[in-house]
Amino acid sequence: MINKIYKIINNKFSRFFKFIFFIRYIFAIFFVAIAIFLSIPQFFDYQKREEIIKNYLSRVYGLDIKNLENIRYKSLPSPRLEISNVITLFDANTELETKTLVIYPKLLSIYNYENFDLKKINLKDSFLDIDLKNINSLSKKILKLEKKISLENFNLSINDSNRKIINLEKINFLNYGYKKNIINGEIFGRKFKVNFKDYLKNINLKLLATGISAKVRILENKNNFPIRGEIQGKILKSKIKINFSYEDSFLKVNSLFFRDKKLSFDSKGNFKLFPYFNANLTSEINHLDKILIQNLEINKILDYKDFIERIDGENIIFFKSKRFNRNLIDNLEIKTNLSYGRLDMIKNLKIKKSKLQCKSYVNLLDEFPILSFNCSIDSNDKKELLESINIKYKKKDKIFNLHAEGKLNILNNKINFDKIKMNDYDAPNEDLKFFKEKFEKILFNEDFNSIFDLSKLRKFIIEIS
Repeated sequence: MINKIYKIINNKFSRFFKFIFFIRYIFAIFFVAIAIFLSIPQFFDYQKREEIIKNYLSRVYGLDIKNLENIRYKSLPSPRLEISNVITLFDANTELETKTLVIYPKLLSIYNYENFDLKKINLKDSFLDIDLKNINSLSKKILKLEKKISLENFNLSINDSNRKIINLEKINFLNYGYKKNIINGEIFGRKFKVNFKDYLKNINLKLLATGISAKVRILENKNNFPIRGEIQGKILKSKIKINFSYEDSFLKVNSLFFRDKKLSFDSKGNFKLFPYFNANLTSEINHLDKILIQNLEINKILDYKDFIERIDGENIIFFKSKRFNRNLIDNLEIKTNLSYGRLDMIKNLKIKKSKLQCKSYVNLLDEFPILSFNCSIDSNDKKELLESINIKYKKKDKIFNLHAEGKLNILNNKINFDKIKMNDYDAPNEDLKFFKEKFEKILFNEDFNSIFDLSKLRKFIIEIS
């Protein structure tokens, strides 16, 4: 029975089976030919083809190779050339160091170097130390490439006149595919993601696992300069919006809005980015929760001395209490001047009919910063001034003038009074020591922020009265 079935199949489908058996030899020959075609280039001398590769990379990708160590061919999983320890000139003074440059030739280019062409290139484990003023040309150079390029584990160090500003690490980037124009990397040990659209006209940035994000929109400008744009961002539950213009290393902030439950303010001013960083801002505080001041950790801020040293600028902060609010302070103006770590401040406050002024300066770069102060209070009604901080006083319309000078150790919670004068009273040395002891015991018993605690201030005034 089986033999009959075999004869029937063999008679009716003999041509089909013969074709199948024949085609398998064709496939075998095809695969062997492909394997030989892809394997033979392993025996080529690529040192002879080095100049052709260099000229192509310079002409098409703008990579002027200064030095390379070795060129190796690999056939699997895709035919490619791997070039070791490549040094590329970005400009006359800037070098891009790449541990492995991988180039993917088109299939026919593997043999025909007279018409050499690439599908894509990949820079692995690269490092670039670049000046801030060259960042714009670098980004345009990469983002406007028509040929495919990818960066893998790219590390970027940005400087301003030989001063390090910021490091971007473990950057990965593709200018093709579904991850086109998306940059992933790390900054300050945190992962970030940037998405570019329309050749840098729309930029989305996220600092992952931090709640910080921003959208940058570059507005159309027929003359190209100044560059005008808008930034909308979030910092946790806080919202920020900035309208700006940029030209010749000069960033003008036309308006800055910051809104949060505990703090809200409006600002405007200018930033000069290089040859050195300088900021000049005028800010109006709309709302400030005192908890923010109480939770401010001065110690941690002073740990960033390298960052503080790079900041220069003159800033004005002012606050005006709304008409029906029960704020202690009616008006506040703070002028600051920060340069090379030295901070000069002038604070002017108005409480009811009383005026308070405090001038101070401190070098934030010192190991133990000492704040020198010169403060005064001028009041035509001592009763009203004391009652504003819930201290009872019987005599009305009594003039109160106080002047105090001294030095305050921010980190060690110590204070020294050089002079205290109140109306006609000039404090002798013994009284200065008494005020010092009470101040450190009551107001300065925790940290710098405790000075602004109203309950402690009341207790201090009662103790020395």
